[in-house]
Amino acid sequence: MRTQLYLTPADHGRPLTYEEFSTAQGQEGYHYELIEGKLEVSPIAGLPHEELRKWLERALRDYAEQRPDVINHVNAPARTFLPEREEGVTAPEPDVAAYAEYPVHLPFGQRDWRNVSPLLVAEVLSEDTADKDLGRNRRLYVQVPSVREYWVLDTRKSFDEPSLIVYRRRGRRWAPRLSVPAGGTYTTPLLPGFSLRLDPHAG
Repeated sequence: MRTQLYLTPADHGRPLTYEEFSTAQGQEGYHYELIEGKLEVSPIAGLPHEELRKWLERALRDYAEQRPDVINHVNAPARTFLPEREEGVTAPEPDVAAYAEYPVHLPFGQRDWRNVSPLLVAEVLSEDTADKDLGRNRRLYVQVPSVREYWVLDTRKSFDEPSLIVYRRRGRRWAPRLSVPAGGTYTTPLLPGFSLRLDPHAG
């Protein structure tokens, strides 16, 4: 019988199979991801980050209820698998993911992260995650064919006044990024009728 792994920040960079990763326990207070077959460890986000994540999740869930023909499910956070590669499994975990074809008809016990892929992914960026969200994740998410847009809520000025960076797919690449200032409103052809006002304190 195989002993269950217990992961800590000291395991950052450790090679793991997905089976090892998915069944492991981890030291609390840290976030664990499997990237190119190796463990990446980062601190758990603070409460302001979580408030913004929930705010964005609510906005997308409300839209999904109104337009299930466009997106039929939202997960926050989520796990997103890249196509198989020689380096090993890569499964970044966006703060929010919206799906067009989530298998809502299946019993919970038959749902598997490896069999779902989002239409839209989003991250809440802070000063200490800028390199990951604007570098690593931008590079990874474009390799997921189903992902049409990648949103980054930029809180480096203020968690109370986030701006938005948007990457839209153009073939196998991202088009030049779009920027929406704090207080502005973002709309997209991807989500007809959706409107995101960048004011988390608005009613």
